[in-house]
Amino acid sequence: MTTSLDSFKSAKTLEVGGKSYTYYSLVEAEKNGLAGVSALPFSMKVLLENLLRFEDGRSVTAEDVKSVAEWLVNRGKAEREIAYRPARVLMQDFTGVPAVVDLAAMRDAMKALGGDPEKINPLIPVDLVIDHSFVVDFYGNATALQRNVEREYEQNQERYRFLRWGQNAFENFRVVPPGTGICHQVNLEYLAQTVWTKTEDGVTYAYPDTLVGTDSHTTMINGLGVLGWGVGGIEAEAAMLGQPISMLIPEVIGFKLIGKAAPGITATDVVLTVTQMLRKKGVVGKFVEFFGPGLATMSLADRATIANMAPEYGATCGFFPVDDETLAYLTTSARATDRIALVEAYSKAQGMFRTDATPDPVFTDTLELDLSTVEPSLAGPKRPQDRVVLKNVKAGFAASLEGEFKKPGEIDKRVPVAGRDFTVGHGDVVIAAITSCTNTSNPSVMIGAGLVARKANALGLKAKPWVKTSLAPGSQVVADYFNNSGLQTDLDALGFNVVGFGCATCIGNSGPLDEPISEAINAADLVAAAVLSGNRNFEGRVNPDVKANYLASPPLVVAYAIAGSMQIDLANDPIATTADGTPVYLKDIWPTKEEIDAVIAQYITRDVFASKYASVFEGDARWQGIEITKGLTYSWQSTSTYVQNPPYFAGMSATPAPVTDIRSARVLGLFLDSITTDHISPAGSIKAASPAGEYLRDHQVRPQDFNQYGTRRGNHEVMMRGTFANIRIKNQMLGGKEGGNTIHYPSGKELPIYTAAMQYKSEGVPLVVFAGKEYGTGSSRDWAAKGTNLLGVRAVIAQSFERIHRSNLVGMGILPLQFKDGDGWQALGLKGDEAVTILGLEAGLKPRQILTAEITRADGSKTSVDLICRIDTLDELDYFKNGGILQYVLRSLVAA
Repeated sequence: MTTSLDSFKSAKTLEVGGKSYTYYSLVEAEKNGLAGVSALPFSMKVLLENLLRFEDGRSVTAEDVKSVAEWLVNRGKAEREIAYRPARVLMQDFTGVPAVVDLAAMRDAMKALGGDPEKINPLIPVDLVIDHSFVVDFYGNATALQRNVEREYEQNQERYRFLRWGQNAFENFRVVPPGTGICHQVNLEYLAQTVWTKTEDGVTYAYPDTLVGTDSHTTMINGLGVLGWGVGGIEAEAAMLGQPISMLIPEVIGFKLIGKAAPGITATDVVLTVTQMLRKKGVVGKFVEFFGPGLATMSLADRATIANMAPEYGATCGFFPVDDETLAYLTTSARATDRIALVEAYSKAQGMFRTDATPDPVFTDTLELDLSTVEPSLAGPKRPQDRVVLKNVKAGFAASLEGEFKKPGEIDKRVPVAGRDFTVGHGDVVIAAITSCTNTSNPSVMIGAGLVARKANALGLKAKPWVKTSLAPGSQVVADYFNNSGLQTDLDALGFNVVGFGCATCIGNSGPLDEPISEAINAADLVAAAVLSGNRNFEGRVNPDVKANYLASPPLVVAYAIAGSMQIDLANDPIATTADGTPVYLKDIWPTKEEIDAVIAQYITRDVFASKYASVFEGDARWQGIEITKGLTYSWQSTSTYVQNPPYFAGMSATPAPVTDIRSARVLGLFLDSITTDHISPAGSIKAASPAGEYLRDHQVRPQDFNQYGTRRGNHEVMMRGTFANIRIKNQMLGGKEGGNTIHYPSGKELPIYTAAMQYKSEGVPLVVFAGKEYGTGSSRDWAAKGTNLLGVRAVIAQSFERIHRSNLVGMGILPLQFKDGDGWQALGLKGDEAVTILGLEAGLKPRQILTAEITRADGSKTSVDLICRIDTLDELDYFKNGGILQYVLRSLVAA
């Protein structure tokens, strides 16, 4: 940690428990030139402290520090770039493997350029949690967990061997082995400290625990008073290597919570309401901070549930300040007592501790929710912000069936299932999954689900036979309190056996449906449904056989498994009948708050957390038994279909080549609004007939061993073939037909996007992509940008971009261009057969410069349109000129 210039004389000493800590005091800075900063939002105070601590006169100047104080005047409306340095980095394995692959490749490149490979090493702590690799292949019985684990290790040996190498080869790099839990919950329960410390040159510094993560739901930790958000793997790698994260000082939207939720209302109901409100408000690229008296009624887990969904409501973060509830959670979750004392003392000394008497901070804007008005809710059938009140779900599905899914007059359609004594129809729930970090961090809803199962069992109710049921707890702590309370037995009886510990259905790892059910659905083109306690329900994400996906609380997931259909009004109609024909209503099996609280009080204790995290990095015998090679650089295996040396640094010189204009580019795709990174990035299962499937077959991989795209993120050959290959993506060059195809020009042939891109590459033709609003919404997936780069796309031209994806495009050397208000490819009448030339890149390109695209139509006529260059900062411009952020970092380290 470089000693700060400390222009505002803020350095002070804090004595806690007999230990001395140096910290940069906001109170002192306010006295010495930063007037009024005590009124800043708590999240902005974290940014201010960061700048005070890293003021070096170069990357952080006194003017940068002053600009945060000036925020009180401009409320974030003035565009000011700052350099932000998080304390640590968090990764999950889907996004972490390619990051470690890139670090390994950078060591090779460093060696080739005559530099020291050991310079390629994380400079800040990095934790990678393996939580995305298991698939729900087996479910509904006592052997499901064991068989899924065996299958996971069988399919992921190469990846796990590589990560074990990385764990030994890199400093400041820890790996949490498979089967521990979801990275965000492990972060919440163990890794996060709220206040971080570091000893350097005999001085121990205390400062806010901050992080960036390679998963957009890193924001869940905001519930613990820790500022963190998702970035692309590319940005995370740069942060690991000592590069600051360039960001514009954000607007901060204050979300005031008042009142208290009514009995029976879950944290999921609240978060879906919050998500809908903030999406309507428009908070993309902004901080959201929660305040108001309603916080006093909200558990830490409830706060984490709301913070987790920040990507769904579009914000950079959803921040909750430190208060007494934070300290209580740190105590229950077995954090060290001296650390808890430091958190309290530091937060109070900095004016970062919230009490009921704390004045409301100054915000850019505010909105308010009375918690007492929240109703039981789901979200669906396609987006997390599309909240539907429980009593309206039946009617809402019927409307979607005719509207979104174009099935008029088919509401009662049912078809037989071969070899089974039941039929399936539109709206049947074929997946009911308690899954994902959003809710499995929250004991109130998890125990609620167990109590619903207990009450249902007492009445003799069962899940419908066409429902694939699964329970993927967020951590082993959940399994402990389920087992000790006996609730796991009740869940097992309804088919909610534990299938694994990690993120599953929410990311498409739902596994296949039973074959006869899958065949019936596809033969009759049924709109089958999934109900999951996750945070994502985008098209094509959960399961290829399921078109309608609904987010719901864990207790409602259990209830819908029993009901078996979205065409039942759970709020008013019976969800089932007992053996003697007595109707059972949802209220008959819904637990009271008192019942839930009693289980929490008895079974969720400090000792449980302490025991479960005592050996968190050791792993089981399978993990410890993986053989690894040692060495500074990795021994790449040419036969591996999981891990390959990527081509980003091939032929790289010590100095970058000049940026060139884009001339006569062809259009790879025309897309409408809300194209997500799930549409762009390879995800889910790999189809045998796809370019990726053909590649694997050519490498002697059997279709049953294809695994999924997420597990093969370390192999660029697989991933580039799966880019834009989502089964639900609609390229308007083909009239909106689903599937990852395009039309090659001038031949006019319809081809898979990968195949067309490779043909264009062989012809020396650059490519562009056109899109509508909110392009790249979704998870922080670096492969949505990496794959786009490898396909030969030079520029993406959209009406607006999601924050992380825009940054990732720049980080991969791709130019993001934004239409001015009112413009768009549809308004221009584009068909996709045009040639596009963009000039001005060679002549002193500047951030947010206006560039002109000249579009030549098939008949030779030309149209010009002005575009905003969405390279937003000078640092991003440096990355772009170098061909990407990794190339920039590598050249900087070679020159150092």
